[in-house]
Amino acid sequence: MDGADALREACGVFGILAPGAAVARLTYDGLYALQHRGQESAGMAVADGTDLTVVKDMGLVTNVFTEHTLAALSGHLAIGHTRYSTTGSSTWANAQPVHRSLADGGHFALGHNGNLTNTTALAEKAGMLPGTVSSDSDALAELLAQAMGGGADLVTSLLNVLPEAEGAFALVLTDGQRLIGVRDPHGFRPLCLGRTTSPDGWVIASESPALDIVGASFVRDVEPGEVVVVGEDLSVRSLRPFPGVPPERKLCVFELVYFARPDSVLEGREVHGVRQRMGERLAAEAPISPPRPGNESCPVLVMGVPDSGLPAAEGFARASGLPYGQGLVKNRYIGRTFISPDQGQRDRGVRRKLNPLRENIRDARLVVLDDSIVRGTTSRQLVTLLRNAGAAEVHLRITSPPYKWPCFYGIDTGDPNELIAAQKSVEEIRQFIEADSLAYLSIEGLLGTVRGNDGGFCTACLTGDYPTEVPVPLGRASSPS
Repeated sequence: MDGADALREACGVFGILAPGAAVARLTYDGLYALQHRGQESAGMAVADGTDLTVVKDMGLVTNVFTEHTLAALSGHLAIGHTRYSTTGSSTWANAQPVHRSLADGGHFALGHNGNLTNTTALAEKAGMLPGTVSSDSDALAELLAQAMGGGADLVTSLLNVLPEAEGAFALVLTDGQRLIGVRDPHGFRPLCLGRTTSPDGWVIASESPALDIVGASFVRDVEPGEVVVVGEDLSVRSLRPFPGVPPERKLCVFELVYFARPDSVLEGREVHGVRQRMGERLAAEAPISPPRPGNESCPVLVMGVPDSGLPAAEGFARASGLPYGQGLVKNRYIGRTFISPDQGQRDRGVRRKLNPLRENIRDARLVVLDDSIVRGTTSRQLVTLLRNAGAAEVHLRITSPPYKWPCFYGIDTGDPNELIAAQKSVEEIRQFIEADSLAYLSIEGLLGTVRGNDGGFCTACLTGDYPTEVPVPLGRASSPS
């Protein structure tokens, strides 16, 4: 759900090495395709063989980059970043790419999607004073810069530093000559490799639609634990800097439930089809309950909450034989409400963002498909909105199990006290949001819809089963029992 109750993802990353191409404009397009992954800030670093120019600012991609700005960024190599902060405050200083200039005249830029769980240890190793570490990405960049201080190149230094990083990281980096992509040994966050042919070049991006928009063809996912190095001659090397750590796929399952674009291909499966199957499975697990007395003649309408709930609603309707229709219109010109500075503004943002189609809703028994309930506030507002529009009944169906456990791998839910499912039963949540019925997709049902190859998924926020050791101070509170 896109609102005060929404899950909040870390970032989107993009990189391109294509001699002869207008890489700044292509990076702009790539970041535009990844805008859904972060809307607090945007930036890019462009290399022309001599200089590495970084432009970044707060706001959307369209706010940060103008035609004049792009025209001034010439080069053959670029990386870009869209940010939502999970570690570090939302300030210009934390906008990415992170850039470091070295004493020997070298330089590099880094963009990071994910969340490191040992930032304090990395900062201490780098000799950064307490209070001077702005983000986990900043600590990683500083440690990398120090490793390069003795004259080592970026790739060699990266291979030495990466085994010390813990948690979730999908990275793009450049030293002005090479384009580098990195994925942590569990592959918590997505990263893919693409190829352009006119002109010849390579692209690395968080999601495959960013390849499509720049005319690149999908080649493959960057593997968990892999470093991909694209050289000046467009050669591609694959390196494995995590000795003794077998690649283990643990892609965040919420990439498929909520974060990724429906046209993205993750683990070999298009997200839209996966979400449709979630709806189909929900129709089998949690069909609509009988009507309340007096509502027997009311029509039934299956509808989704834009955007991720729409394909799930299609699947639910198809599997149940119930009619599917639109019940809400989303205002595309309102920024994501979770970045508003206070709860009152977030609440007003939710009301501005979704508007009911009253003729479709009036006197109908609604089956409403949504992706998650995190804090419960937006779901409650949604039910109220639909009832005020004339709905006879509102039955909420959620395409994920109850979200009970904090995430430390790139989703901003570090405090279980903020998670309604960690505090209340399903029936208590139903009462709080004032729905006529509420049902979640089972964990077995969810995994049954997303599996189909050798890929594995992280479900820690749903099961409490964390793939890595999580330092206690990160929790900020004890986990739910």
